[in-house]
Amino acid sequence: MTALKPTTRRSTLSAGILAYRKGARGLEVLLVHPGGPFWRKKDDGAWSIPKGEIDAAEDPEQAARREFAEELGSSALIGRLQPLGEVRQRGGKRVIAFTGEGHFDPAALVSNTFDIEWPPRSGRRQNFPEVDRAGWFDIEFARTKMLPGQMELLDRLLAMTGESARK
Repeated sequence: MTALKPTTRRSTLSAGILAYRKGARGLEVLLVHPGGPFWRKKDDGAWSIPKGEIDAAEDPEQAARREFAEELGSSALIGRLQPLGEVRQRGGKRVIAFTGEGHFDPAALVSNTFDIEWPPRSGRRQNFPEVDRAGWFDIEFARTKMLPGQMELLDRLLAMTGESARK
């Protein structure tokens, strides 16, 4: 009988940007909704900052900028970035986050795509956008939409900007 080796689960490392703007309703943040069939019927607690996986040797800020453009399209503009630190999501994924003032019209969303076998075990591959929606949310509404593991980024942004959650 062969002994089973314990498995060590390596956490995935991602980098992303929490873009913000100051609007009539106060501070607003840009969040994206993941595309694909697994997320189709999920809304509250499913939205995220634009982010993506990076290699350990890759510069996190450059990776975050690349992912921001890939998930939103070339019309998404982001200025100077400041680090927001790292958060750990459920499942162990680590996200290195940055923030900066952004300009983006969600109607102009042009996301990269990915393909998977869908339906499962059907032998057919289908193409889906990485991000199917984007939107600007005030801080309190963002708390209902955002993945729980990323909500701490909202508090860090508020502390950094000196803004309050409600205006």
